[in-house]
Amino acid sequence: MASKPGILTEWPWARLGNLKEEQLNSNGEFYIKRYPHLKVNVVDGSSLVVAVVLNSIPKGTSQVVFRGRLSKVANNIALALCQGGIQVITLDEEDYKRLKAKLIPEVATNLVLSKSYNVSKTWLVGEGLSEDEQLKAPKGTLFIPFSQFPPRKVRKDCLYYNTPAMIAPKHLENVDSCENWLPRRVMSAWRIAGVLHALEGWNEHDCGDMMLDTEKVWKASLGHGFCPLTKISTA
Repeated sequence: MASKPGILTEWPWARLGNLKEEQLNSNGEFYIKRYPHLKVNVVDGSSLVVAVVLNSIPKGTSQVVFRGRLSKVANNIALALCQGGIQVITLDEEDYKRLKAKLIPEVATNLVLSKSYNVSKTWLVGEGLSEDEQLKAPKGTLFIPFSQFPPRKVRKDCLYYNTPAMIAPKHLENVDSCENWLPRRVMSAWRIAGVLHALEGWNEHDCGDMMLDTEKVWKASLGHGFCPLTKISTA
């Protein structure tokens, strides 16, 4: 019997302290290994999240600062940027080593370890970004989150994008805000991914270390009427 799309697996992170998705269920891979005859597809949403973040970076950007706890999403964003010729600057030596180990030599030169915070005004940030680090960013910095939860905003002279999300299609009725930090009719990319998987009828999992083609996923989301979110908010 063919698999039916799509399940979106999410955990109540606020209640789990420092336990992360990779530790708990290997980004959903635990389920498909334990239940090899699962009749549904498991979707963790990472492919669309990566696509949304990549398309949120201002055109013409040549380098970004990369801060926050590394994850499946973070690793794939850094990989895509390096492959695209954008310099990824990390401020943590351990993060630098972990990211470099995932890059082929041809693109590894685009990953840079820096001790200076004043190197770029475009910051891609995840969980673990401290208030002290935000205070060290240059005036006018744009913070683009790749995490499910937004960073605590401490700078009034900087700009903050919303967490990865898109505007719901106009024909989708009775939609309020998906998360309490998002505007009305805006849905989290993690949630959209499950909907998209079902609409497209993709007969494959999107979990574990697996990633769908981000360009295909991005185009599919636009094709179904989801729109990019460019909302900026100040602290």
